[in-house]
Amino acid sequence: MACLYAYWIQLNEGLIVTGLRDHVSWGMYLANFVFFVAASLIGMLISGILGLLGQEWIKPIARIAEIIAVAFAAVAGMVIVSDMGRPDRLPYVFMYGRIQSPILWDVTVVTTYMVISLLLWFIPMIPDMAIAKSRMDHCPKWLSFVYNILSLKWTHHPEQYKILFKATRILFILVVPTAFAIHTVTSWLFAVNPRAGWDSTIFGPYFLTGAFVAGSAGLIMAMYFFRNNYRLKAYITTEHFNKMGKLLFLTGLIYLYFNINEYIVPGYKLKTADAIHLKELLTGHFAPLFWSVQIGGLIIPLILLLFKRFRQPGILTIIAVFVFIASWFKRYLIVVPTMEHPYLPKQFLPQEWMLYQPTLIETAITIAPFILVLMIITVLSKLFPVVPIWEMAELGEQHEAHETHPIDESSLSDETDIKSHSDE
Repeated sequence: MACLYAYWIQLNEGLIVTGLRDHVSWGMYLANFVFFVAASLIGMLISGILGLLGQEWIKPIARIAEIIAVAFAAVAGMVIVSDMGRPDRLPYVFMYGRIQSPILWDVTVVTTYMVISLLLWFIPMIPDMAIAKSRMDHCPKWLSFVYNILSLKWTHHPEQYKILFKATRILFILVVPTAFAIHTVTSWLFAVNPRAGWDSTIFGPYFLTGAFVAGSAGLIMAMYFFRNNYRLKAYITTEHFNKMGKLLFLTGLIYLYFNINEYIVPGYKLKTADAIHLKELLTGHFAPLFWSVQIGGLIIPLILLLFKRFRQPGILTIIAVFVFIASWFKRYLIVVPTMEHPYLPKQFLPQEWMLYQPTLIETAITIAPFILVLMIITVLSKLFPVVPIWEMAELGEQHEAHETHPIDESSLSDETDIKSHSDE
């Protein structure tokens, strides 16, 4: 309620109640938007890339990843509205938007990605709802009615599964370029600007890799919560955490590489504007936050993840929390320091006009989307299965078949076949 009241004040009095001014017009709201877009990309990484690669181990956690993707993508669109003085003019983006504008494309790809993520969450769940609707004697009638409608008269016919697999694979293929586009276009909101800190040609892959880091950390936290509170230890095992720890390490290592490039190159050229920007980050006003993010949110986690003992559920979740928090502050460091140092120097202006200090109202509005995401995840996980029932049953039958009829590896034609059976 406090967050809603804060937004009501902003809506009535305008953005003057925030720390945003003419010279620093982007702040926590924009950092929040970039972060929410980033966190939503975990659905693409798990379902899209790893799904297309045939990684069977993702099946118990794929639906959790899609729930996170749907929640963050849906709320990301609302986050950007909080930065608008006149949110009633949002339809003008579509009515009068210029096709050359990154803002128009950003809105388009965010909406498209949310729709695809919603379909990737819903379509594989249709057989589960058909299974569950016959076992809902103790559930509310309205929930049974919802399951009956959403099961779409599923009868487990082989032809239905054939259509399901085909549709899911098409969505896997579609979600990858859409997700790449969503964060690439978001990065262009900054990269097309000549300001120090934003004038970069690698912002696309830089943002994309950072999104994988934030999304992986978010998924690990969700896995730990659902595993312990929904009694899913038999399905979400320590091996899943071990593999997610390796995935977080891989994405973090690539992100560290882009971080080094992002600061070494302008530091070597040291143009006037870049020199001021880097000094503020490395030794100036933003230095404590900058080094906390780099060391506590990236370097130390990468070192710890090298060792298997730190990829156990409890310890890995703690690491993921630090990485997740650092990921948000990283977006803050991308947005605010550059805004405080304009491309053209400002003269004869009070110093406080050039500095950004978030207000209590602004902070409350920034927290609100996180609460909304948690509410969406809670509702979806309470009403629908978070682990795919039919896919887990299928995997169980495969394991049982292999235990009953052991495989003679010498009879297999090549090493690829041996590996595929041993993975199963």
